[in-house]
Amino acid sequence: MAAAASTMPRSLPLLLVLLLASPAATRLASAATCASEKFPAGRTYATCEDLPKLGASLHWTYDASKSSLSVAFVAAPAASGGWVAWGLNPTGEGMAGAQALVALSGAGAGGAPTVKTYNISGYALGNSTTALEFPATDLAADAGGSGGKIRVYGKLQLRKGMKAVNQVWQVGSSVTGGVPDKHAFGADNLSAKSKLVLTGKTAAAAGAPAVSPAPAPEAGGDSGAASSMAPSAGKNPNAATVAAAGVSAPALLALALVGFLVTV
Repeated sequence: MAAAASTMPRSLPLLLVLLLASPAATRLASAATCASEKFPAGRTYATCEDLPKLGASLHWTYDASKSSLSVAFVAAPAASGGWVAWGLNPTGEGMAGAQALVALSGAGAGGAPTVKTYNISGYALGNSTTALEFPATDLAADAGGSGGKIRVYGKLQLRKGMKAVNQVWQVGSSVTGGVPDKHAFGADNLSAKSKLVLTGKTAAAAGAPAVSPAPAPEAGGDSGAASSMAPSAGKNPNAATVAAAGVSAPALLALALVGFLVTV
């Protein structure tokens, strides 16, 4: 019995590794990452999500009674002097059809980023902004994010009753004459898209199943982009809520085993 007891603590590191690699731990770490972003006074958001590509994150508050979506998109340009963009696409999965907010590095007064809106019909963007299908207000941008990131702010007036919508985002390396140049077409660039769930459990707790299925995308999108798009649940920046919602029965059992081994 003594020999068995002496070997039990050796399994403690393995159990800890398994716990840290669990989906619950992964969701908790991800929520903590996006929640660590510090915004200027007066800018707070109910939900945040670390987007799966290009090191970007989205922070948002959705007022269902007014169909109003307030957002802050955070990403670093592909190079100094580049641009970042985020948008919603009610017609497909890709950039074509996206209603986009684009921030250009150093294009504003004093070298601050400036924001343009584009109703994207192709890859060639003009010097002038175009009106969005979702009217946009409160547009602003700053370069206060960590790691050279730009933060783009705005409020979109969505269609009444929207529960989910395709979102796309992108980063570019240069701007010419006030116009964003083409972005790279690497795997991450072409996969920078997901489903933004506005209402239901996925909008309140990480990893929870949606209350109702998201509407299927209509025909359209980039012909060169990947056709699949995995839904991406929003992450609540409250770590305790995420942990409580995401810890499964096996994870709780493992935690209990760790406690037992520590006391042996």
